[in-house]
Amino acid sequence: MGTMAKAGWKQLLLFTSVILCSLALGRGAVYSSEPEVRVAENKPATLSCSYSGFSSPRVEWKFTHGDITSLVCYNNKITASYENRVTFSDSGITFSSVTRKDTGMYTCMVSDEGGNTYGEVTVQLIVLVPPSKPTINVPSSATIGNRAVLSCSEKDGSPPSEYFWFKDGVQMPTEPKSNRAFSNSSYSLNHKTGELIFNPVSAFDAGDYTCEAQNGYGSPMRSDTVHMEAAELNVGGIVAAVLVTLILLGALIFGIWFAYSRGYFDRAKKGTSSKKVIYSQPTARSEGEFRQTSSFLV
Repeated sequence: MGTMAKAGWKQLLLFTSVILCSLALGRGAVYSSEPEVRVAENKPATLSCSYSGFSSPRVEWKFTHGDITSLVCYNNKITASYENRVTFSDSGITFSSVTRKDTGMYTCMVSDEGGNTYGEVTVQLIVLVPPSKPTINVPSSATIGNRAVLSCSEKDGSPPSEYFWFKDGVQMPTEPKSNRAFSNSSYSLNHKTGELIFNPVSAFDAGDYTCEAQNGYGSPMRSDTVHMEAAELNVGGIVAAVLVTLILLGALIFGIWFAYSRGYFDRAKKGTSSKKVIYSQPTARSEGEFRQTSSFLV
C-alpha cells in the first residue's frame, strides 16, 4: 500500500473515532482533514472543518495570533473585515489570497441553535515567506578574557528563521568542543535567537563573521561579513594614564600651596576690599547763623 493510501486510511480512522467518541458523549463531532496548512504568501488556502451530530449547526471561526484575536465567521457568515477575501462553506473557509499576517491558529466552533450540542477543532495556518537578508551586530574589537555578544536577526521569514554563524567561511558548530577547528574557543550559539556569545574571548576568536538565516522555504540568506579583532588588555596604557593623572593632580595641589605660601590669595583679598566711607559731622553754628540760614521770605 502506498504512502498516500496509508495517510488516507489514518485520516479516515481518526475521523471515525472522533465521531464515535462524540456520539458516545452526547456531543457533536467536529473534525479537520488537515490540522496544519502551509501555503506560500499571496496564494489561496482552504481550512477544512467537517461536523456531524448537529440538528441546526451554527458555525463560527476565530483567529488567534499572539495577543490578537478576531472573528472570521459568525453564524455561518463571514465578518465584514474578511468578506472581501474569504468565503464560507459547510466544509470550511477559503482564502483567495493569504498574507504573512494571516499566520496563526484558526478555531472552528460548531453548536446547535439551542446551545445543547457543541464541538470545535483548531487548524494552524502557516503562511510561507522566505527570509530576508539578516543584519548582524559584531564588535570591531573584543578584549581577550572578557565577554562578547554577537547578534543576528531578520524580520520577514515565516515560519521564523533559524540562524547559523560562519567564521572565516567555515560554519561554526553548536558545541565548539565537538570540532577540532573550534576546540580552542569558548562560546554558546542559539540558533533561534541568533546570539553568539564568547565567554571569555580568546585570541583564536579574531576573524571574519557572517550569519545565515533559513526557515526551510526559499533560499537561505547571508548577512554582510564583519571582522572582529581580539585584543589584549592594555595594562601599560592604563598604568600610564593613571600616572599622568596623578602627576597633573600633584602639580595642581603644589600650585595652590605655592600661591598660598607667597601670599597671592591675601593680596587678592586686599585688592578687592571695599573703600571706607568717612562721615564728618557738620560744625556747630551760632543761633544767629542758624536763624539766617533757616529764615523764609514772605
